[in-house]
Formats: sequence, structure tokens, C-alpha cells
Amino acid sequence: MSTNTPRHFLQFKDLSREEFDYLFERITWIKAKFKAYEPYHPMFDRTLVMIFEKASTRTRLSFEAGMQQLGGSAIYLNTRDSQLGRGEPVEDAAQVISRMCDLVMIRTFEQEIIERFAANSRVPVINGLTNEYHPCQILADIHTFIEHRGPIRGRTVAWIGDSNNMCNTWLQAAELLDFNVHVSTPPGYEVEAERAGLYGTGHFEQFADPIDACRGADLVTTDVWTSMGFEAENEERKKAFADWQVDGEMMAVAANDAVFMHCLPAHRGEEVTAEVIDGPHSVVWDEAENRLHAQKALMEYLLLGRLQG
Repeated sequence: MSTNTPRHFLQFKDLSREEFDYLFERITWIKAKFKAYEPYHPMFDRTLVMIFEKASTRTRLSFEAGMQQLGGSAIYLNTRDSQLGRGEPVEDAAQVISRMCDLVMIRTFEQEIIERFAANSRVPVINGLTNEYHPCQILADIHTFIEHRGPIRGRTVAWIGDSNNMCNTWLQAAELLDFNVHVSTPPGYEVEAERAGLYGTGHFEQFADPIDACRGADLVTTDVWTSMGFEAENEERKKAFADWQVDGEMMAVAANDAVFMHCLPAHRGEEVTAEVIDGPHSVVWDEAENRLHAQKALMEYLLLGRLQG
């Protein structure tokens, strides 16, 4: 276990453009090893603790399988089954857990929780999702775009739907990696710059009409209309978001080679039509798989630094 000050990944802007350039190259290398069935175990005898307060499929599977594929082990903790769910202070839990492992991934509600944990952790902490941000997903999404269409710098991403944690993280990524985001949300669900953690506004534009946001876009992406923790608003949101369903008309005005992404799980017939998510523009399955390889590269970097080969 390292005695140096740990590097955390709590928001996308926690790393520099140069570091992301390295990570995208590293993801490609690690994925190639995986596809060639070549063992690669730099995390031998290292342990990842995964703390879940929100339910998960892709996050748990990608982190747990990823750590095992790197030669380490992963321990699953649910707050309902631990002292965290019984009122143990986050600061105390961080002190104890970080003395027994090498990495911690947390999927929780408020960003404040993970910030408090990281401030008291002796090991790197990774944001597996909070209400405010989803940096690991955007890391995988951008890598997926690079695989299919090349560098994202100067390109345009159209975000259609709720200005949620995914939208916030796309906006941070755009500022850092120099691309543009067109955002279209229903009235009352617009981007909140402070909540998004923005330090500038030169890389995004808001559109009242989602068709206008998609016009000429290189990537069109969306998410469920009701995120975890907002289920009480579900019926109200279905009405408000009815005109923000990504459909064939939106994809038709995007760039000819535009790709469609969705972080999943998807509700066909709500935020996206089956025609789009199952159609030729969709790269959602590559996007989902790349969570595995992106998180392997991220864990390796935070724990071991830059490696050659």
C-alpha cells in the first residue's frame, strides 16, 4: 500500500488533459491484451473495496471483473449490510477501510459523502456514481467515441434529456478536452453551472428544441428520464420529457456518421426509441464493455502511476 498522498477520481476534472491522453492509450493497450487472452496481472495481491449505496449492474461487474483480471481481488460492501448503514460516520469508515485495502470505489447519493470519505482515506477513491457526477462512465464513453470516430477534440456532443450527473460530467469533460456539448432539456430541468462544477461556459450551448441541439452533432446521447433517488417524480417527468425522446428524426439531422450512446439501463419508448438504440448509429454495447477496460486503466494509474508496455 502506498504511503504517498493518494490520487482520487471524484469528478472528471480531477485529472488533466495529459493524464486522460495517457489513459485513453492505456485503455486501448489493456483491451487488446484482454481480447488476445493474454494474462496481465499488475494488481497481484492488491484489494479493491466496492461500497454500494445505489444499486448497480455495470458498475459492480466492471470493477469486480476488472480487478480480478488485473490479478487482484474485489470486496463488495453494501451500506445496508455494514456499519455505514447504521450511522457510522463516513470519516471513521474511511479511516478503517482504507487501512485494509489498496483502492476504494463508492457508488452513492450525494457527492459530499464521497468527498468526505476521500478526505479521510489513505488510498485512492473512485467515484462509481453520485447524484452530481458519473466520471467513470464518461471516461468509457469518450474512449468509445475515439475507437469509432477518432479524437473528440473539436467535435460536438448533443445531450438530450435531464441535466443530471451524466450531463454534468459531459460538460466538465468538454472544458477539459476541448469539445462542445449541445444541451437540450425540458423547461425547469436546465443545466445548473455551479452544480455541474463548471469553471467556464465556452464549450456548451443550451437549446430549447432538441432537434436544434442534435443538428450536425457527432455524438447524440441521453439517459433515463428519472434517475435513482428521484422515483417520486417519475410520472411528472414522463410528461415533461415527452418531446425529448431521441428518435430517428433527431439522428437524421445529426452528422451522417454520428453515433448514439446511452449509459444503460435504457427504457425503449421513453428516452429513446428502439429504432435508434438498436439501429446502425448505436454503439451502446461497445460503450458498456468499455467500462471494464476504462476502469482497469484508471485503477492501474491511480495505484501504480504511468507504466510502459
